[in-house]
Amino acid sequence: MLTDTICAALSAAGLGIAGLTAYRKRFRAAVRIAAYALLPVGLAMTGILDWLAGLVFNPTVWAGFGVLGLSWLLFLVSRAAERRSGGTREERRAAAAAERGGAPVAGSSDLALGSGRGATGAKAAGKRKPTAGSAASGPGASGSSGSSGSSGPEDFSDIEAILKKHGI
Repeated sequence: MLTDTICAALSAAGLGIAGLTAYRKRFRAAVRIAAYALLPVGLAMTGILDWLAGLVFNPTVWAGFGVLGLSWLLFLVSRAAERRSGGTREERRAAAAAERGGAPVAGSSDLALGSGRGATGAKAAGKRKPTAGSAASGPGASGSSGSSGSSGPEDFSDIEAILKKHGI
């Protein structure tokens, strides 16, 4: 009952302001103010305000909001952990399948550095046999310095040369 009285008072005040605005020949603004002024009465007449008051003062509803917040927080933590662990589930599955199959994953540093054992790994990387795709398109075949978009060993020839130069 109190909410209905407050809404009626707000609407009356808003309609008064709309009347003064229309008196000053600002009709578009007056119509907009009148539209806003009628909202509280309309909400009170539909019963939405009583429903909202029941939601606000109900402890079960607040517990539900707490559970939703906890769910959101857990989702964010899992996303952050996923980013730190190195990619999505599909990427991890592809990497695991590549390790089992013995073929390096495209985009990994194993292509350029071999098995990662320091100088011996760089030497092993230099002794790799070219694949069918790299034999047809050597490092100079594309006309650029390894940025052709393919993921073969020729893309890492510059990096291998730098590593060999420094004895890595």
